[in-house]
Amino acid sequence: MKLSIIIPVYNEKNTIFEVLNRINNVKLDYNLEKEVIIVDDFSNDGTREILKDINNKELKKIFHQSNIGKGGAIKSGLQNITGEIIIIQDADLEYDPQDFNILLKPIITRQSKVVYGSRFLDNKNIKNWNILTRLANKFLTFFTNLLFNSNLSDMETCYKVFTKKVLTIILPIESKRFEIEPEITAKLLKNNIMIFEVPINYYPRKTSDGKHVSWPDFFIAIKELIKQKYFK
Repeated sequence: MKLSIIIPVYNEKNTIFEVLNRINNVKLDYNLEKEVIIVDDFSNDGTREILKDINNKELKKIFHQSNIGKGGAIKSGLQNITGEIIIIQDADLEYDPQDFNILLKPIITRQSKVVYGSRFLDNKNIKNWNILTRLANKFLTFFTNLLFNSNLSDMETCYKVFTKKVLTIILPIESKRFEIEPEITAKLLKNNIMIFEVPINYYPRKTSDGKHVSWPDFFIAIKELIKQKYFK
């Protein structure tokens, strides 16, 4: 079997090479192969040039001709996968690829078709997380649970892992930006797909360090949840 790793990238020149290096160094259990698909969403800080200089035929590189957003980048990645299992990996070093095997186990053992890596099930990094950002994430998860009668601890996590068969449920993806997180989650819950959560490592960064998500995205996420619940 093969794991397709989709990496949406926008202006991550300081971290992209290290992310790729960490993924390359991960030894997957269960004899899984790795397929890395990196989607540059029209970076303008030098990331694009770094990626073009990487001479690795096994690395699939997609370059957008305009900035579409994280949702658009993930959509491009999904159109190019060949693996039976898919995982989303951010390019900013907040998430550790060494957690891949923990995330994959419930799928390989057929416990679930979807696994989320929860930042809240293990609180060892919680003290480094901005309290307002943490509360915003908590509220969005609470609101998701309220609307869809679920019991998630971290809806907004980047680490979403699912089988290729699940794509028939979440596609087509309409979101262009960070509202892709509630869109995917809502579609899964509406179709009674169980989301299995496992604790992961998380190393939060600040806006001053290059974090792209902002407060307007909080309200866009709420709007997306309401749309998925009542208008889709």
